Amino acid sequence: NTNSGSKDLQMVQISLRILFRPDPSNLVFIYRMLGLDYDARVLPSIVNEVTKAVVAQYNAAELLTKREIVSRQIRDMISKRSADFKIVLDDVSVTHLAFSKEYTAAVEAKQVAQQDAERAKYTVERAIQEKRTIIIKADGEAKSA
Repeated sequence: NTNSGSKDLQMVQISLRILFRPDPSNLVFIYRMLGLDYDARVLPSIVNEVTKAVVAQYNAAELLTKREIVSRQIRDMISKRSADFKIVLDDVSVTHLAFSKEYTAAVEAKQVAQQDAERAKYTVERAIQEKRTIIIKADGEAKSA
């Protein structure tokens, strides 16, 4: 889990699933330099740093519409960084993406406002049609009388 700011300054909570393994040809290096808990010592900081850097390049809407691109960019950058520590990444994917309550409420309010505007537009159109119907009906009655 990482909390980060998007390009348009919205707070984003993003969760990743990372499948990794030590590079078999460098087990001695990993054990001597990083120890048995190599993953806990290296991956959290790399993942945090890379995730924040990538998320900051996109606005909130783009994070949703370009989720696959964002995921691929995070994967590529984490893979490069973890290779320095002889850790091989098999897969990285975005499992959860959420925005602040304020942003979510603003998006919902915008959708409600758009629906209300459409409803008002329909009501006006219906009133205009009813007015035309009444005028035509009155015109017809006047001519027949």
